[in-house]
Amino acid sequence: MNITRKDVEHVASLARLQFSPDELDLYTQQLNSILNHFQKLQNVDTTDVPSSTHAVDVNNAFREDTAGPSLTTEESLKNAPEAEQTCFKVPKIIEVG
Repeated sequence: MNITRKDVEHVASLARLQFSPDELDLYTQQLNSILNHFQKLQNVDTTDVPSSTHAVDVNNAFREDTAGPSLTTEESLKNAPEAEQTCFKVPKIIEVG
């Protein structure tokens, strides 16, 4: 399958892009080069290659979820711009639709 200049113009118009005639020729050539590369990949025999989801082994790097010490209320509110009792005070936001 070859991409034509008309195909590139159509996709460019859908994306609301404007290209010069030289750019259209260049992009048409580049897209055809990419498609030709994929065509070569489709011809590779992969019958004895096991399927995999990752190119390398992946190990779970998560740690155990265990409870630990946390900040006190005073420590957590220490840098707050404004606080009211034991809560952060934030500006009221009202959106009128």
